[in-house]
Amino acid sequence: MGLLAGCATGPSLETRGRVTAAPRDSGHLTVGSAGFTESDLLAQMYALLLNRAGYKTSIITVANRELYEPALESGQIDVVPEYAATFADWLNARVHGPDAPPVGSPDLDATMKALRALAAPRGLTVLDPGRAVDQNAFAVSGAYAREHRLRTLSDLGRSGLRVRLAAGDECVRRPYCAPGLRKVYGIDVIGVDPKGVGTTQAKRSVQSGRNQMVLTTTTDATLDAFGLVLLADDRHLQNADYIVPVVSRSRAGGTRVAQALGALNSVLTTQDLASMNQQVDSWRRLPQDVARTYLKDKGLLK
Repeated sequence: MGLLAGCATGPSLETRGRVTAAPRDSGHLTVGSAGFTESDLLAQMYALLLNRAGYKTSIITVANRELYEPALESGQIDVVPEYAATFADWLNARVHGPDAPPVGSPDLDATMKALRALAAPRGLTVLDPGRAVDQNAFAVSGAYAREHRLRTLSDLGRSGLRVRLAAGDECVRRPYCAPGLRKVYGIDVIGVDPKGVGTTQAKRSVQSGRNQMVLTTTTDATLDAFGLVLLADDRHLQNADYIVPVVSRSRAGGTRVAQALGALNSVLTTQDLASMNQQVDSWRRLPQDVARTYLKDKGLLK
């Protein structure tokens, strides 16, 4: 874990299974990032918008949800970008045990209701989602899609084609992956090649024809480089993993924070996130620079 440059105003560090932060005044908020590109970008945008609203901010990277969620509860971290369905299921497992039935679903309203009910007793407020969503997604080669006239997962199911899928090894049993593709779409998944979710190795295996489809995400910015295209999840197999800010109610639960971060809701799209991810991952731009340019382009910063 390290402190990101840019909006930081003081040292923060993670030690011995806990998160510690420098003392802060009432006008200072700490924004958490989970340490991967998209989370870094969102944290930078949150910090910049909060700065505009009159707060001082610092950004702390804590890659482990088991660490940053308790830090949110205690007020050591004030806001983090999260994913609605994933966070709902994670909290649900903490409250009701690892075998509890999932509460996240493709229904955004139901997912948000469940998430807020789980978050509120922990002193957390989940702000409104916008349009941007980072869901699991499935891609095939452009040539394969053109040859078989595929635009959606339903098209693939109707085609009767036999499909070998490059994914994580958990795909064999996860309902959103191989079992769901068979049940919801009727896709003839003949096997799972355990090459990881959206890894370069997995994408190359589809590019070369070794596998026919790869599990990735809707904000994957590298698909074009491998000649891959997403097939639309037209029957909504995937959960509603919309981007949501989660705030510590004791320090950041007021309307000023909600209004500042809510400014993103009317502009940020899934494609915007993919484009920004590409600028960082492929073009080697700094997340804080990409975030600032985006907000200026959208009229949210001067």
